[in-house]
This record gives sequence, structure tokens and C-alpha cells, in this order.
Amino acid sequence: MADTSEKKQLLHLVFGGELASLEGVQFKDLAALDIVGIYPDYASALIAWRAKAQLTVDNAQMRYFIVHMHRLLDPETK
Repeated sequence: MADTSEKKQLLHLVFGGELASLEGVQFKDLAALDIVGIYPDYASALIAWRAKAQLTVDNAQMRYFIVHMHRLLDPETK
């Protein structure tokens, strides 16, 4: 039987890539997207996002994002 005292997983995806322009969120090359990983909570995802964003700070068109996957999987979660 599963331990119900475990913290609920609120999955977050961190990914990024080079944008086609600074005005939108369209990527230059979808095949070149950097899938950083999937994390069990926002705090872990934020740490990964910051690390990747800091590495690419000199490229204005490079952007990283955090996707709240748990909201896609279960829209009732917050």
C-alpha cells in the first residue's frame, strides 16, 4: 500500500531554446530545444531554470521556461 503521507508530486518541465524573435515565443529550431528535465516540485524546477538561464545570459534570444505539467495532467490542482 502506498504511503499517503508522501508529498504530492507537482511535476514541472524545464526546457528552452533560441527564439525566432524577441517579440514572441516561437523557437528558431524545434529540433534544437534543450529539454533540461522534469522535476517533482516548483522549487527544484526553479533551481534548474536559473542555472540554465544564467549559462545563456549573453544570448538575448535564448529563453528557458518552466511548464506546470501537473496543471495539464490534473487541471484541478494549483
